[in-house]
Amino acid sequence: MTNKITSLFNIKYPIIQAGMIWNSGWRLASAASNSGILGLIGAGSMYPDVLREHIQKCKAATDKPFGVNVPMLYPNIEEIMDIIVEEDVKIVFTSAGNPKTWTKWLQDRDIIVVHVVSSVKFALKAEAAGADAIVAEGFEAGGHNGRDETTTLTLIPMVKEQLSIPLIAAGGIATGKAMLATMILGADAVQVGSRFVASEESSAHQAFKQVVVDAKEGDTQLTLKELAPVRLIKNKFYNDLQELYKTGPTTEQLKELLGRARAKRGMFEGDLEDGELEIGQITGLIHNIKPVAQIVKEMVAEFNEAKIQVNSF
Repeated sequence: MTNKITSLFNIKYPIIQAGMIWNSGWRLASAASNSGILGLIGAGSMYPDVLREHIQKCKAATDKPFGVNVPMLYPNIEEIMDIIVEEDVKIVFTSAGNPKTWTKWLQDRDIIVVHVVSSVKFALKAEAAGADAIVAEGFEAGGHNGRDETTTLTLIPMVKEQLSIPLIAAGGIATGKAMLATMILGADAVQVGSRFVASEESSAHQAFKQVVVDAKEGDTQLTLKELAPVRLIKNKFYNDLQELYKTGPTTEQLKELLGRARAKRGMFEGDLEDGELEIGQITGLIHNIKPVAQIVKEMVAEFNEAKIQVNSF
């Protein structure tokens, strides 16, 4: 299964394990890379010294390529980037910021740069900034999201129509069939998040993993659009938000209710009532917690079976 993305990253399968906050530590990233896909460490929930430790442990656990996902709004961004260079990480995914800021700086240090976007407009800006590839993420995705609410089904062909660099699809992809569907629409690879939350190697709290497995269609919602749109499970915190919205709150009132470290409380510490439980719509199709290697094996097998099925139409 060789294409632009497998060649770019030197991986066996065109699948990227998303670098999610509070989920994507060294255990998940190394297990993903050892399974023939690209593993990503999620730097967004790590202090610089913690990130360095995760990179070093990941290097010890795999001899395969892996990368780091860096939200560019991170307060210690310069220190994070220096650590990435010092630890000889060769692949960086950037998000939530201007791709011009770091793309050339990283590439000058022989690092492959991929930028995550949610629209055609920002995909073209990332291409103009020199990104090696793009992740185009539909609003089915969990966590922080695009304001335009463009679905993966419509976003991928619209980006593909105008983009000349490799394209990775994200948002609502947890199966081999979905992988094939997005690749038919023009993607060269897929980035998978929610399915890997419910893996044995994810650093998420076991209670949160169980919520993901138990969730049904309609159990997630995109909210907090006034701050930064985020898709999460409907729990007590979500219900408290809805009550506040009825009063026509100011941005400051929303920030006050959100507070600090609510995502950590929910996903990492297992506070299912008052924590922020970020997960994608596809959670309704995730029914069990499995080892990463098994998830990848089943996705690839289903992808190949779906190709045969499509050829028989």
